[in-house]
Amino acid sequence: MGGRAAPYRPLPSLAVSYRLFLAVAAGRHEPARFPLPRALDRCNSTAHTVVGMRTFFRCNNLAVAELAPLLRLVESVGLTFIAAAVVIMALPTNLAAQETISLFNTNDLTGWTIHGTELWYVEDGELVGESGPDAAYGYLATEASFKDFELTLEFLQEADGNSGVFIRSHVEGTRVSGWQVEVAPPGRHTGGIYESYGRGWLIQPELGKESALRMGEWNTMHIRVVGDRVTTWLNGVEMVDLVDEQIGKAEGHIVLQIHDGGGIRVRWRNLRVVVR
Repeated sequence: MGGRAAPYRPLPSLAVSYRLFLAVAAGRHEPARFPLPRALDRCNSTAHTVVGMRTFFRCNNLAVAELAPLLRLVESVGLTFIAAAVVIMALPTNLAAQETISLFNTNDLTGWTIHGTELWYVEDGELVGESGPDAAYGYLATEASFKDFELTLEFLQEADGNSGVFIRSHVEGTRVSGWQVEVAPPGRHTGGIYESYGRGWLIQPELGKESALRMGEWNTMHIRVVGDRVTTWLNGVEMVDLVDEQIGKAEGHIVLQIHDGGGIRVRWRNLRVVVR
């Protein structure tokens, strides 16, 4: 599917499928081999999403588990696809919380969408964002949409380095709505959170924390987004910790930015997200 994310869609009649699964399982194995809690009784809403070739299921808007590891179990007992969904919905929620998704395959921009005329390309297995001839704003957005997650990535500012990582955001043309975790030259609040076309700076790192930035070298950024709370780290240093009601209501894409003005070139690698 090339990284394309399908919107969340309700699963058909899981309660009925759950009973069918129990009946089939009981006929093939002893009940002790299937210690399934009646999780479906607590699921008021169920849905799933696709990231690349991987399918994740959700219960009451919480990520529960991934389909692929359960298919082998399904094949072993001869159950149907919908029964696989039932098995997944009954598993403990910490399975999905430990699943890491690589957003960048090191070969091409599969799973991403370019917005604007600025340059995005792969070089030596790394993702490069560079000012184009228009020296305007440019964005590279994931096709998948995310709510609660932890994102880890590395960046290297080869030139001006004025960039950023948007969370729960949407792009129309070259206008972005959402929240940016700043990536910028020294003294310009890397790790802070800025709301585009809205309230502006929501929080900036405390004085002295920006010394964690290593201009011209590889830096590691960690962003945790859970509910209405966003926490950022740069090279192991906590930069900001923000609680914001508007962020808490949102869901959207992870977006990389090239600032306008020209002369910018930033390299990215090891972009990995854990869905929570």
